[in-house]
Amino acid sequence: MVRHNNMIPNGHFHKKWQRRVKTWFDQPMKKLRRKILRARKLTKAAPGPVQLLRPMVQCPTVRYNKKSRVGRGFTLQELKRAGLNAKYARTVGIAVDHRRKNRCLESLERNVQRLREYKDRLVVFPVNAKQVVKTDDGKSLNKVRPAQTRVKIRSVTDEEKKFQAYVTLRRARCDAKYAGVRIKRKQIKSDALDGKTGN
Repeated sequence: MVRHNNMIPNGHFHKKWQRRVKTWFDQPMKKLRRKILRARKLTKAAPGPVQLLRPMVQCPTVRYNKKSRVGRGFTLQELKRAGLNAKYARTVGIAVDHRRKNRCLESLERNVQRLREYKDRLVVFPVNAKQVVKTDDGKSLNKVRPAQTRVKIRSVTDEEKKFQAYVTLRRARCDAKYAGVRIKRKQIKSDALDGKTGN
């Protein structure tokens, strides 16, 4: 019987726990899958930039405004000062944020300088190898020729058949590991011989 003004015990302990439990046994495989997808994305993006170029902005509020951090994107004013178009900038790996505003000349100049440095180092490859791409400043880049993929077929020589790659690698690794010890042994032997001849 319940004594005093306490709650009547009504614990619900008959739930199907195994139906509701969340396991993480797939975590290692998911990690590997993400890694493979990142590598695939990189090869697909090549030779383009992996990450977008972003501006340097000051952190908000009095507490953090001494610190600089990477912002979302360059303003239209910054792009215009650097001699770039917003539409073109997005195609060459520059992040654009049309909502951000420049509230001081210092940050504007800093980001314009950042854009100019990026633009000087930028190399634009043509989509079609037969075309010549022109940058905004009017300079034309050389044609990009596709790499020669033809390989001459030849028969495998007897020397190549006899070659044991695994054994060679093991031996090289072993030699590198014990190089210092062997030099020391030689030095001790030579010192001992010199001592005998000296006597």
